[in-house]
Amino acid sequence: MSKRVALCSAALVLVCAAGVANVRAEHRGRTLVVTMTNDPIENRINVYDADTHTLLQRLSTHGKGGVGGNARGVKQFDGELVAAVNNGSNTVAVFRRDGDILKFDEVVSTSSAPVSVDFGNDHMYVAGATTVDSFALHRNRVEWRDGTGGLELVGGGSPPGGSTAQVGVINDKQLLVTLKTDPDPGTVDLVSLDEGRVTGAAPTAVSAPQGTLTPFGFAVYRDGTAVITLAHSSQDGLFRNGAFTSVVNAGQAADCWMTRVGKYVFTANTGSKTISRLIGTGSHVFVDSQVAGAIATGGAPADIDADAGVLGVIDHGAGQSHLSLFSYNEFGELTAQGTPITVGVADANGVAILPPGDRDRN
Repeated sequence: MSKRVALCSAALVLVCAAGVANVRAEHRGRTLVVTMTNDPIENRINVYDADTHTLLQRLSTHGKGGVGGNARGVKQFDGELVAAVNNGSNTVAVFRRDGDILKFDEVVSTSSAPVSVDFGNDHMYVAGATTVDSFALHRNRVEWRDGTGGLELVGGGSPPGGSTAQVGVINDKQLLVTLKTDPDPGTVDLVSLDEGRVTGAAPTAVSAPQGTLTPFGFAVYRDGTAVITLAHSSQDGLFRNGAFTSVVNAGQAADCWMTRVGKYVFTANTGSKTISRLIGTGSHVFVDSQVAGAIATGGAPADIDADAGVLGVIDHGAGQSHLSLFSYNEFGELTAQGTPITVGVADANGVAILPPGDRDRN
């Protein structure tokens, strides 16, 4: 083989390899954004393309909505599953990703009216009005309910209606559930797990610090440290090893909802209609930017999520719900992406960002 032929052959290989890489990149698919209409009669989810803001689907959850005062009413897992609470039906709807769309998979029954969902430890966890349930997860499919435990306030007793805010995994042994009980400071329940399932043992109920109000949304670092909003006193707390170790003023009014991207934690501030950026360490929490972003619609934020370079916030105002999308960079800096989406309902609840699917896995 001549040197010229060898060089041409090598160039052809490089061109073909680049073409394959481009095809694979194109096949990664869309980043999807999901919110829930929360209709008390016929609940649905709306599915949007994060890039174009196009409404791709309206899908029934086969149940009744009506949840409020909560975080993570919609939750995604691994870009493949989406769960949405049917608060009025005591069920959770589960959807599976199929390429660039979602397909309804099943509904599972809960032991009390569902409020918040999280995934981890090969399980789906659902916090309800008075209980928390675990469901076995096998090959990204939600299976049977394998555990249930009661929620408990500091000083004893079940939480009154409307108290439960959010459930979240902190490690393979425990969940956190936040309970708001104004004018009392509020409670954080530590729920015990055994091989991922809720054991049913009474939770350890921890009071929010004196002088604070309303533990609400939270985000968890990989080491199990959680940053928790103390919404009605406009503060943020660091929670580690079963106790609050630090509290700071948020500098914005009614910081309620929270999501994490790497070392950065973002809060949606209902009173100020802004987004803040925080950083948590092993011992302290710091406000890195009081106003990292603003809600252009003028509505009050109602939940927040981030993944795959996209941050989404649901807001309510003037009888309408909106979905605002931002991009974020490695420094946690936010840039608004296009015009906010009008959802078309008054009380949309929850938001989940699904990273692009890898069709080659199928």
